[in-house]
Amino acid sequence: MKAIVYREYGSPDVLKLETVEKPTPKDNDVLIRVYATSVTAADTMMRRGDTFLSRIVLGLRKPGKRFEILGTELAGVIESVGKNVRRFKKGDQVYGFRGFGTGVYAEYKCMPEKGSLAIKPVNTTYEEAAALVDGPTTALFFLKDRANIQRGDKILVIGASGSIGTSAIQLAKYFKAEVTGVCSTANLELVKSLGADKVIDYTKEDFTKNGETYDLIFDTAGKSSFSRCKGLLNENGRYLVTTGNMLANYVQALWTSVSSGKKLIVGMSIEKTKSLIFLKELVEAGIIKPVIDKHYPLEQIAEAHRYVDEGHKKGNVVITIGEFS
Repeated sequence: MKAIVYREYGSPDVLKLETVEKPTPKDNDVLIRVYATSVTAADTMMRRGDTFLSRIVLGLRKPGKRFEILGTELAGVIESVGKNVRRFKKGDQVYGFRGFGTGVYAEYKCMPEKGSLAIKPVNTTYEEAAALVDGPTTALFFLKDRANIQRGDKILVIGASGSIGTSAIQLAKYFKAEVTGVCSTANLELVKSLGADKVIDYTKEDFTKNGETYDLIFDTAGKSSFSRCKGLLNENGRYLVTTGNMLANYVQALWTSVSSGKKLIVGMSIEKTKSLIFLKELVEAGIIKPVIDKHYPLEQIAEAHRYVDEGHKKGNVVITIGEFS
């Protein structure tokens, strides 16, 4: 099968199209013919080996053998199932998440039946389904599970035009919150179209100095800090952060939990099956939709990584793998 392989950290040029062995499902696995995946900021971080934490997982000097194929979110069709599988059958159209398991930049991928996998929304293409995995499930995890968002909450979304940000706006409106998005001039109309009540152009206005306060501040891209935004939080307000220096964030989160009514909330969404099922219902009801910036074929994945490296993508960058009907 075709796959994108990398054996050293570095620029997008380390990504090579190769022919590798097709995986065989174990008794509790399903074999998925992958038709679409994406390039996320996390994928590019792993490709570069940016952080010590990522290298602890992937390999200190170079990616370990089991991590040589990147890719964390997928959509495709189940080609075969192990003898113990009951949730899925051959021919099911699915979407799912591999996390640090990676391995999705390939024509085929095995996943455990109990992994983060669900039937894809019927009203989406494979590309759209792939774009509905990590960003929306991460936004849902932080807003609902970690912050317990409530009707009427005022929420500020920093990085509102990214994969997590575009999902956070739509989900926050579903939960009946009042949403303000922060983005650049080029993305103002996109953020408005997703339902934001207010939009702040960070190139023209400092959102920390406009006198507004919020129940939730969701920094989806690590563009700000708790210390900078603490004064914008209402009493018992929560600052949610998905990226940045995670060790420092966890230490500060622990400190705020005992020292202040205002909380810094961090975390990582690992098991996504329930979220994928919930999002399927919202997508099929027309309540949320994926945002796709660019499409690339698998053979041009290095170009897709270069684009994501620039840091200006709108929503998601998706990769199409092979032909499908």
